[in-house]
Amino acid sequence: MPHNTNPDGCGSDFDALEQLADRIGYRDRLNHWAVIRLLPNMQRVVVGRFRSRSDADGHQRFLQQHVPEGEFIVLFDSQQYLD
Repeated sequence: MPHNTNPDGCGSDFDALEQLADRIGYRDRLNHWAVIRLLPNMQRVVVGRFRSRSDADGHQRFLQQHVPEGEFIVLFDSQQYLD
């Protein structure tokens, strides 16, 4: 039985997100902290995703020590599955 639909009978954005969440594993949805490598020309690469900020910070420190020419940042990606 459908739920969370608009009164006019059209599906809501919530329904689409719910279907997407069903396809994405629960464990994968927990990793919102990302370590990003900044590249030339405003490009970026996600190096890793982590459940906690401290794990992401630790990985960033490791990368800075082992890849000193790289520039890495940590950010919270709350929109990672909404694209």
